[in-house]
Amino acid sequence: MKRGWTFTNGQSPFMEAQAARIAKFGRVYVTLIIVVMGVLLGRVVQLKISPDERLQAAVGTSFSSRPEIRRTGDLLDREGRPIATSSIGYRLYVDPQKVKDLETIAVDLAKLTGINAAEIDQNIAKRPDSRYVVISQLVNDEQATAVRRANLAGVGLDKRLVRHYPQEDLAAGIVGRVGFDQTGQTGFEKIFNKDLLPSNGSLTYLRDVQRRALWIDPDGYRPGSDGASIRLSVDTVIQDIVETQLKDAVQKYNAGGGRMVVMDCRSGEILAMTDVVNDRPNWTDPITDMARKIDPRLGRDRCVTDPYEPGSTFKPFVWVSATELGKAKEDEVLPTPSGTGWRTPYGRLIRDTHYYGPSTWHKVLVKSMNTGMAMVAERMSWKEMQDSIRKFGFGQKLDIGIPGETAGIMTPPSKWSKYTQTSVSFGHEIAVTPLQMVHAFSAFARDGTMVMPRITAAARGTYEPGKPVITPKMAETTRDAMRDVMTDGTGKLAESKLYRIFGKSGTAQLPRRSGKGYYEDRYVASFICGAPFDHPSIIVLCVLDDPDRSKGHFGGAIAGPVVKDVVERTLQYMGVQPDQPQDGTTVAMTGGE
Repeated sequence: MKRGWTFTNGQSPFMEAQAARIAKFGRVYVTLIIVVMGVLLGRVVQLKISPDERLQAAVGTSFSSRPEIRRTGDLLDREGRPIATSSIGYRLYVDPQKVKDLETIAVDLAKLTGINAAEIDQNIAKRPDSRYVVISQLVNDEQATAVRRANLAGVGLDKRLVRHYPQEDLAAGIVGRVGFDQTGQTGFEKIFNKDLLPSNGSLTYLRDVQRRALWIDPDGYRPGSDGASIRLSVDTVIQDIVETQLKDAVQKYNAGGGRMVVMDCRSGEILAMTDVVNDRPNWTDPITDMARKIDPRLGRDRCVTDPYEPGSTFKPFVWVSATELGKAKEDEVLPTPSGTGWRTPYGRLIRDTHYYGPSTWHKVLVKSMNTGMAMVAERMSWKEMQDSIRKFGFGQKLDIGIPGETAGIMTPPSKWSKYTQTSVSFGHEIAVTPLQMVHAFSAFARDGTMVMPRITAAARGTYEPGKPVITPKMAETTRDAMRDVMTDGTGKLAESKLYRIFGKSGTAQLPRRSGKGYYEDRYVASFICGAPFDHPSIIVLCVLDDPDRSKGHFGGAIAGPVVKDVVERTLQYMGVQPDQPQDGTTVAMTGGE
C-alpha cells in the first residue's frame, strides 16, 4: 500500500469500480432473465389462448362452452290444440375418472333410478377411460331428482330436448316423428322441420384445470330462440271421428286397408286424413308397408302416395265434360240396354250392374250405367277426353308439400287406345290418389272452381281463389244429378236424415300387382260426397281397399254409410245447421263458423 492514500469506506477505488461493474452486469442479467421469462410467459399464454392449428388437438383449450337448449316449435291443430310439443329432459351420464368407487356405482345408480345394475356396469366397462359414459338417454323427473339429491361424485345430468305427442297415436301417420337429434324424419315433422327447429344459444367462459369458471366475457353469451310453432289444417276432433269410423269399417269388412280424407271445400284445408293397413294372413297381393310395422309414424301416407282406380266415382268428371262439350244433353235418351250389355263399334261388350233400358243422360249418372258412359265417350275425341281429365288435375302432382306424393296413373296420348277411351269413361284404366279426388270434386262443391288443398290453417273467413274448370251452371247441374244419386241411385245407404248430401259411389275391380289384368272377385270400394247441398262446407272421401267380398264390396253399401256418419258428426261439430226437412218442414240453412 502506497503512503498518503486514504480509504473512507475501507475499499480501494479498484474494488469500488469492480463492484460497480458487477452490480451493472447483475442488473442487465436480471433484466434479461425477466425479459426472457416474460417472452416465455407470453408464448405460453399465446399457446393456451390461440395455439397453432398443428397444436390445437394436443393442447386443448382453456375455454368451455355450455349450450343453451331451446324448444322445438309446436305443431298445433286447426283450433290451436297441441299435436306435437317439446320439453326439457335429462340424459344420465358417468365420468369414471371422478367416480370414487367404480365397484359400487352401478348399484348406487340402480337404487336411485331403477336401471339394471348389470347394464350400468357393462356400459362403464366398455369405456373405462372415457370421461363421458351415457347410462340413460332419458330419465324422468323423479329419477333426475333422486340423482341430484344423492350428489354422487362423477355422476351428472345433461339437459336434452324431448318430443311429446299429446294426442298419442291420433294422426300419427301424417304428423310423423323426429329423430334423436330432433330433426323431422316423416310427416309434418319433416315438412316443417326447418321452421320448427330452434336456434340453440351458448355460453363460453374461461375455466381452470378443474373445469371451474374463472371468467365470463359478456361477448361470450349467445342467446338462442325457440322454433316457430305451426298451426296445421287438421282438426283433432274431426281426425278422431274419421279414424274411428274408418278402422271400424276396415275390420267389419275385413278390408286390406282403408283411406279417408275430409277437406273444407271453401278454404281447401285438409281437416282430416288417415289410412289403415290391415294384415290378413294368406291373402295374395297384400298392401305392404314395412316401415309402418316398425312405427306407425314412419309409414307412408297412402292418401298421397298410392293411386287407386276410382271406378264410378270418376263418372261425374267425364259426365260434366261431355255435357259441357255438347256431346249429350241432360234429357237426351240413350239406347242403353235392357239386358245383356252393349257392344262398342269395335266389338267390346260393356256391362252394367243393373239394366234399365233406354235412359236419359241424367239417369246414366244417377244409376251409374257403364253402357251410357261408354256410348257418349265414343262421341268424344281422344284429345277431348284427355283434356277433360287433365283440367281436373288428374295425372299431375298437387305439390302441397307432402313427401312421396305421386301424380297418379294416366295413359299417355301415345298409348291411348279405343279401349282406354271407353274404360276411362267409367273410371277404369286410370288411377288417382284420394287427395286428387277431393281436389277435383271441389269444382262441384263450389262454383266450378277448384280449391287447392292445404295442410296449414287458413285465416278464418278466407276463401282461396280457385281455378275455373267448368261453368257455375254446370257445377250446379252435376251437383243436382249427384243429389239424385243419394235418393234414387247407388247412394241410398249414405243418405242422411240431417244433411242433404250429393255424392257418388264407386266399385272398381282390383288390378293385379303384376299389371296383368284384374281380379274377378276383388274390388276397391269408394264413396265421395259434399254437404250441405246448397252451401257445401266439406268434401268427404272413403276408400276401402280390397274388402272381403263375402262381407260386402259395393261402394255405396260399405263406404257410403261410413261417409254419412263422418258428414253428420263433422258438420254438427262445426256448428252447421241441418238442412234436411224435419217433421215435414224445411230447415233454413245457415253456415257454420
